[in-house]
Amino acid sequence: MLTGTTVLIVEDDTSLRETVQLYIEHEGLCCLTSDNGIDCMELVQRFHPDLVVLDIMLPDVNGFEVCQQMRSVGCFMPILMLTARANESDRIRGLAIGADDYLTKPFSAKELVARIKALLRRAYAQGYSDVKRACGVVIDRDRHQAFLNGELLDLRGKEFDLLAQLANYPGRAYSREELLERVWGYDFEGDIRVVDVYIRKLREKIELDSAHPDYIQTVWGVGYRFKVGNI
Repeated sequence: MLTGTTVLIVEDDTSLRETVQLYIEHEGLCCLTSDNGIDCMELVQRFHPDLVVLDIMLPDVNGFEVCQQMRSVGCFMPILMLTARANESDRIRGLAIGADDYLTKPFSAKELVARIKALLRRAYAQGYSDVKRACGVVIDRDRHQAFLNGELLDLRGKEFDLLAQLANYPGRAYSREELLERVWGYDFEGDIRVVDVYIRKLREKIELDSAHPDYIQTVWGVGYRFKVGNI
């Protein structure tokens, strides 16, 4: 499991990719690497990096398409695009589809690191830390919105708060008592079965088959958990 701030480097030039990785890790950041767009999307969905350094000219899917796909599935982390072409139209296109910054090759590794740090500072200052991403589900606490694979979920009342609580610690099993306390509050005097009612409502909205849930699982003898990966 990765800890700390993680940067995903997507670059098919092995020498450049390894050099960039060396400089980033020297700054105390964790690194993931990929040399193609398909692998990039798998790493984004699995590890949820804090920032992506994305080359445009990739061997399978170009960086523009990868960037657009990440945004379409609700991945809001900063994206810094790299290109060998100093073409203004490329830069404008990249920014228009959701990239946060643009760097033209050849570039100084120190400049790249400085831009990465600036993007991370800006993202967290704007509340990026309040966006939780887990297994295709995006929880934006600041806007009180949740997305599933890029689609806005119609969550009402305590549905959002319950989903946010479960997704905040994927894999952790919560008892009904814990969920009642954290979501409804200490002073709630209603029936504890309200938790089961809202779990059923959430499953109907986010699961393909609510009778066989992929996201919100029952942990027998305990309560519920938000599943990620092969847990």
